[in-house]
Amino acid sequence: MKTKLTLTLAALLTSASLTFATNYDVRVVASGLQRPTGIVALGDDILFFSQVPTPGVPGTMGGSNSVDALFVPTGEMFNIESGNPQPENLALDRRGRLYWTCKSAGVILMTDYRDGVTKLLTGLDHPNGIAVGPRNNNVYYTTLPTPGVPGTMGGSNTVDVFNGSTSTVLELGDPEPTDIAVDWFGNLYWTCHSAGVILKRDAAGNVTKLLTGLHSPTGIAVDAWGRNLYFTEVPTPGMPGSLGGSNAVWRVHLATMKTDLISSGDPEPHAVTVALDGDVFWTCSSAGVIKEAQPQRDHFRWFGDRDDRD
Repeated sequence: MKTKLTLTLAALLTSASLTFATNYDVRVVASGLQRPTGIVALGDDILFFSQVPTPGVPGTMGGSNSVDALFVPTGEMFNIESGNPQPENLALDRRGRLYWTCKSAGVILMTDYRDGVTKLLTGLDHPNGIAVGPRNNNVYYTTLPTPGVPGTMGGSNTVDVFNGSTSTVLELGDPEPTDIAVDWFGNLYWTCHSAGVILKRDAAGNVTKLLTGLHSPTGIAVDAWGRNLYFTEVPTPGMPGSLGGSNAVWRVHLATMKTDLISSGDPEPHAVTVALDGDVFWTCSSAGVIKEAQPQRDHFRWFGDRDDRD
């Protein structure tokens, strides 16, 4: 019922000049985790996330990294997979299948929860960010063999797409394409951590800088309708705001490029995801928690220009 209501609300916003003034209530939905890293939301209530307390160490050598699920309403957790040396970021396809990058092993894995975990791609060079096209199930991913080194100085980092049979390089030479998101229309967005920018590649293949002058942008997500982009900034990893840290979670309204602060002061907000109902979740690696920001929509305003809607 909640999903149907959300979709009905989305249709209303598409056809009318209605906009909501949005603030957020922030709370912890999971704690006591071991360096939670990647995160992705399924529907409104289920989160998949990775824990990487022993990066680069497989389970056969004592590593305790894992991919897990959280049912938000009750706090119940379930293990999906253990033993990978470095599960980083996660993504879901339109059938709900789960994908994740394993950075140090150079692979992308997937599961449909019934037939176990399989390797989708192997032989990759430090895959990191991942997203799956909502219409075509193309798998988009970044590789980071030379983080911080641009192509002009010998860097070989890439943004790639796998169409089910072959992989193609879409962008070569960014100094640090960290995480990636894709919207319904096929637009790609990725954070470039060391350059302090977010880039966009439209469906025609044109790459532009969407945002510049950022402070170590890391995680990125886009909502189901391609209206809002979310990202984390982590210039002071491990340092909370009470000690001078300046890490933050942001929302960008793509039609107006208005940027809103969702949360600040976390010691290390890493990956971010947005649920169908607009709730925003992110991992805080050094604090070992997952946080949720629920939008408050207690009042609304009417505008003459429908492109100004929030």
